[in-house]
Amino acid sequence: MSKKILIAVADGIEELETIAIIDCLGRAGADLTIASTGKQQIITARKIKITADCLVSDCSENSYDLIALPGGVPGAESFRDSKVLIEMLKSQKDAGRFYAAICASPAIAFAPHGLLAGKKATCYPSMENKLPDASAANQRVVVDGNCITSRGPGTALEFSLKLVELLFGSQKSQELAKAMLVK
Repeated sequence: MSKKILIAVADGIEELETIAIIDCLGRAGADLTIASTGKQQIITARKIKITADCLVSDCSENSYDLIALPGGVPGAESFRDSKVLIEMLKSQKDAGRFYAAICASPAIAFAPHGLLAGKKATCYPSMENKLPDASAANQRVVVDGNCITSRGPGTALEFSLKLVELLFGSQKSQELAKAMLVK
């Protein structure tokens, strides 16, 4: 059975993190929806254009196995300020379904809305002081229940492969890592 994944995008996101998430989950066979918090075509931190499938507001009635946020500022700020996305993430958390963020997004988008309450998490090093519990902040990827966080561009593949492992099993994650020459 395919897993339904929502990957949020916004102007100023980190393209390496975004594409790593899309690529790994796509290779695993996930049913991906790339949804923007603003306009459908966004410009990444390094001026690469990405066209989303739809807007986040078009997805609010759907259920997802995972909602994932790449990092980058101001992308993470757009996520933080999207009432629809935050409500979806809160519902995701409350339902026990996976939600994930990397780089700036755990600190900027998750923490202010209580999405890290009672959770160990990591994020981009300069933002660790915004985490409610930074005791695991030096780890590359942190899984605490249904919340998955990671540090930044250099951990994007590891983070994405962990998402594959959680959704599709360790064998699928190991197969992908081997095929991609990660391990």
